[in-house]
Amino acid sequence: MSSSVLNLNVGILGHVDSGKTSLAKALSTTASTASFDKNPESQVRGITIDLGFSSLLLDMPQHLKNLCSEEKLQLTLVDCPGHASLIRTIIGGAQIIDLMILVVDVTKGMQTQTAECLVIGEVTCQKMIVVLNKTDLLPEGKRTALIDKMTKRMKLTLANSVFKDAPVVSVAANPGGSEGVQSSLPVGLQDLTETLQKFAFVPERHILSPFLFAVDHCFGVRGQGTVMTGTVLQGAVNVNDTVEIPSVHVTKKVKSLQMFRRPVERAVQGDRIGICISQFDPNQLERGIVCMPGYVPAISSAIISVQKIKYFKGSLSTKAKFHISIGHETVMAKLSFFSLLQDSRNTANDNSFDFDKEYKFQEELLFDSQKDDTSITAKEMPVKQFALLEFEKPVLAFPNCLIIGSKLDTDIHTNTCRLAFWGHLLEGIEDKSYSSTVLPRLKIYKEKCKSGIIDRASNQYEVIGKNMFKKETNIQLFVGLQVELSTGETGIIESSFGQSGKVKIRIPGMEWLLRTR
Repeated sequence: MSSSVLNLNVGILGHVDSGKTSLAKALSTTASTASFDKNPESQVRGITIDLGFSSLLLDMPQHLKNLCSEEKLQLTLVDCPGHASLIRTIIGGAQIIDLMILVVDVTKGMQTQTAECLVIGEVTCQKMIVVLNKTDLLPEGKRTALIDKMTKRMKLTLANSVFKDAPVVSVAANPGGSEGVQSSLPVGLQDLTETLQKFAFVPERHILSPFLFAVDHCFGVRGQGTVMTGTVLQGAVNVNDTVEIPSVHVTKKVKSLQMFRRPVERAVQGDRIGICISQFDPNQLERGIVCMPGYVPAISSAIISVQKIKYFKGSLSTKAKFHISIGHETVMAKLSFFSLLQDSRNTANDNSFDFDKEYKFQEELLFDSQKDDTSITAKEMPVKQFALLEFEKPVLAFPNCLIIGSKLDTDIHTNTCRLAFWGHLLEGIEDKSYSSTVLPRLKIYKEKCKSGIIDRASNQYEVIGKNMFKKETNIQLFVGLQVELSTGETGIIESSFGQSGKVKIRIPGMEWLLRTR
């Protein structure tokens, strides 16, 4: 059955109480066992506290019919929490999506968590649709003008982001009612559905890669076994395959598969499925990873590519500690930054790390806009930046997985972005003794500068420099290093001169100095 359906995972993100769950409910044609705030705590608190999943089945849009063999387009809706305290859950949910719906309360506009959701979207998916919800709360006589005003404001906000071309659609998912209480028919859903069809695309899928499955719920079913629901991140799985639950070092055979209550024999990357296994206590796995046996190790440290998030206003310094989110897991880690200044083989975008190259130590992470900083020359601006992460406890991680760093201990009531940086895993290090076995292989250097003055010129190609070194310094360590004069000429340290720390510096073209003496 799954072969006739092209599945796209659509994340629904936004500030708390912007109407995300009402929108998911209004759009959906099929609900899963975890959808629409079925969690008892959600109903008590009146907010979404966990990921919810449902689906919308549509006709295949015309522009995709020649690009794929599937007959129908299925949108799996991932309803993410909006409350600031649940950012870990939001990050975990966002890492499985292909397309994002950013829900904005039209009466309030962008809020702190709206901005954080926008940041998460920028690093996790390719396309976004902005939905201005609760339009029914606007005064009827001014409604059109206020919607146009908010639409222009959102487009201005997105102008410098990767979503600058995102469409803005206005809806009232639950007119006149509160979350979960439907008082009248939704407004604007037809426009939203058509926009979703228009923006649908055939995502890149790695079906031949090792199987990897993100589990978001796990529960027992009497007479059948234990069901793990989630999204296939890569590869494929078939009934009777053997899979591993690496967090508890258990392997199990797949008894059956379901996709939104439909039995299937096979599922591939992007599919939302339930995997049924036997003789496994569901309390052992709330959410996490299931994979091909042996594919996902627990790592003690990691080397990642890293980019600073422009909205983060705090410092990102070497030796600082941040919260590191990998899938549904968040742990603390100490950071050390370094960079590659030159890349003659043009491998700056490789998903691998080269221990044979030399890297420059960095006191802090730089942002791309600093390329325009006059204090940073083009020669000094790295072509790629890296971070060494030293985890407080081992964490499960798979090759090239997305990593998001944040300051989650920041007061949630402050108007600041807590998301600091993002990157991908290049080198996972399992060895707990990595500081003595792996880190010595890293060729990281620090730049140091010594200054002095020219004492005199020996001849037209040589000067004597002083005040750079102490008399007890081993000058031989510095022979061959470059020296730059305040007048722009460069030279090379040739040898020591006398016993007082002076050095001979060879500078081709020194006739200018002799003529000015």
